[in-house]
Formats: sequence, structure tokens, C-alpha cells
Amino acid sequence: MKIKLCVLFGGRSVEHEVSVISALQAIASLDPEKYDVIPVYITKENEFYTSFACSCIEEYRDIPALLEKSTRCFMLNAGGRVQLLRYPLKKFGSNLLSEVDVVFPIVHGTNVEDGALQGYLKTLGVPFVGCDVTASAVGMDKYVMKTVLRENGVPVLDCVRFYASALQDLPGAVEQCEKKIGYPVIVKPVNLGSSVGISVAHNAEELRASLEDAFRYAGAVLCERAIKNLTEINCAVLGDVEKAEASECERPARSDEILSFDDKYVRSNKGMAGLLRKIPADISPERREEIRSLAVKAFRALGCNGVSRIDFMIDGDTDTVYLNEINTIPGSLSFYLWQPLGVSYRELLDRMIDLALKRKRQEDSISFSFDTNLLSNFSAGKAGGKNGGKLGGGKFGGGKLGGGKFGAKL
Repeated sequence: MKIKLCVLFGGRSVEHEVSVISALQAIASLDPEKYDVIPVYITKENEFYTSFACSCIEEYRDIPALLEKSTRCFMLNAGGRVQLLRYPLKKFGSNLLSEVDVVFPIVHGTNVEDGALQGYLKTLGVPFVGCDVTASAVGMDKYVMKTVLRENGVPVLDCVRFYASALQDLPGAVEQCEKKIGYPVIVKPVNLGSSVGISVAHNAEELRASLEDAFRYAGAVLCERAIKNLTEINCAVLGDVEKAEASECERPARSDEILSFDDKYVRSNKGMAGLLRKIPADISPERREEIRSLAVKAFRALGCNGVSRIDFMIDGDTDTVYLNEINTIPGSLSFYLWQPLGVSYRELLDRMIDLALKRKRQEDSISFSFDTNLLSNFSAGKAGGKNGGKLGGGKFGGGKLGGGKFGAKL
């Protein structure tokens, strides 16, 4: 029997379009003998839609037209099975569009990759591919991520974090950054990817402008030293906390001081798979193994699952490697980093889905109940004080809610 696989993509994120590209690449590579694929597109208003047309990239040239030929839907756990139902519900006839065995979220950025969507799926009780709630949230927050990795012995650059209130005292923020970081300094939103809102500042005027720009996309901003003699190396990791392996390394090409959104996506119609890069990266065997080892160490320290891409920086002046950031759901799922090791995209997707099912089996073996007679022995009087009395037998208890006006109606 085929696995009913719901692929979720889109969402309320500045990386919305990138998610569509990544998801449709994956859908085209999934084994049709193993999976019944249900594409579910999440609009920028967080509405779910499904149809065959949702799996066709050409349809996204006119999204209102795509939605007209699609069915709005939602997921519901009914009797231990997760179902995809039409919305609004019809009064007559079936509202069931499909049952769902596994969800594969291929989403990027805030509101979808940061644990929010993962929490929704976990509450539904459906197995889902990729990192869990905690790893997703920590991986998305660059400041928290750095704190966890530093505690686990992974080298990261020092940084300064500012909240949006810093806009009320930009001179103070600039002064603080100058004292701790100096110039040049790279400014980035704390919880975005795809190089959105990132820029390098070389003086106070540029730093003020960079902060203002970054705060357009996030409520918190990170500042850290911009490495002058920089080599960027990326490496993906596949697995879970028990067993993980590293991919081949790549050296992406950039047109400026940072790898920009245009470098990653606009110059090609293939998403991250179309980025100009050197694979394998032109680094020594020793440096390659150092980076691959650090990638696995970071992946496990953060509690990741599935495939994550981990981006590193080499400071050419000191010959030092630093971990830059982790992408818990990388663009194109970094399939191109596995092909040199003989792992096809189809096999990569299969292994990610297997990991999701493994995690669900492990979670199902854990007890989430603790039998007690606490509620049967609990009375309002034991709650104590003024509120306890009111809840038990006064205004909200035996009175209006318990047996009066509201109680009768309930």
C-alpha cells in the first residue's frame, strides 16, 4: 500500500516563493510507486489549498487563478487518523479529500520553518519530516543557535543582538556594536534565511542604514564581525541524534561581500540547485573532514532530524573555521550535495521520510499519561481563597456556570 504523503509548502514568509520551488522539485523526484503525493499550498495568508494544479510550477504565475481551480482544506485528527478535509464543510456528501500518513513540510523562513508549523503538526499527531519543534525554533534563531553551539564546543563568531526598540536609540546601538564588534560588521535579521535583509557596514552611517533595513524583516537583529578574507563552505547532514552523516562540501560563488538572494535564486530558475558553486569544494582533505565533522557535531547538538545544510566561514587571515548558520529545511533540500556521494534525490527523500516514521515510532513508545485520582479528589474548596470559592460554588461554579443560566445552556 502506498504512503499518503502530504507535501506542505508556501506560507507567510519572505521565502514563500523559494519554498514553492523547493517543494515542486521534491514532488517531481518522489517515487510514484511508494507515495500518493498530496500537494498542499499554503498562501501568504496561511490558507491551505490542494489540487493537482498545485504541483505545477507554471500555475504560480497567476496564483488567484490557481486558487480558483483548487480546494481550500484543513487537517483534522479523527479517530487517530489525520484527514485532509475540504473547507468550508459541505452539509451533504463527503468532505474527506484524503487521509494523511506522513506530512513533508518543505517550507522556508519565519512562521513555517521556525517551529510554528511543526508544533501544529505535532499537535495533530501526524508524523512529519524534518526537525521537531525545538530544533526548528533554535535553528531559526541565529542568536540562540550560536549560544547552544558555543556551549557544545562548536566555533562561532561573537555577536551583538538588538531588538526593534534599538530603533529609538540608533546612535546607542551603533556605539555598542562598534565597541564589541568593530568594522566591517555584518547585520542580519535573527530569524530569516536566503540572505534577506543582510548587509555589510563599514562605518557608522552604513551601520545605521543596515540596522534599519534588517528591522524591516524581523523584530530582532544580529551583528557580528564581517570576515574580510572570507571563504564560504557549505555541508549538509542527514540523520537524527542517534546517527548522522555529512554530505560533500561546496564552495558557493558570490557576486559581492555576502552571498545574496540574487546569487541564490534570481540568477537561476532552479532555486539553490542552480547556484554557481564548486563541488567538491577546493579545500584540503584535512579541512574537508574538519568541516564535515563539525557539521555532524552541530546537527546532533541541536537535535536535528532529516536533512539540514550547515554553512561555514573560513577566515583566511587566521585560517580559522566558524559555523555561520544552520538551515533546518534548506533550499532544494541540498540534494545536489549528496549526488557526488552516490545518493540520488529520490533516495534522499526516502531516507528523510523513513526518519520521520522512525521518530513517530519512538514517540509512540513514550508514555504521555500519568494515572492519578487528582481530579476526582479535587474540590473548589481545596483551591483556597476567594477565587476557589467562586469557582466551586459561587458565581462561576454551582451558580451561573454550574447550574444556572450558562450551566443549563451548556
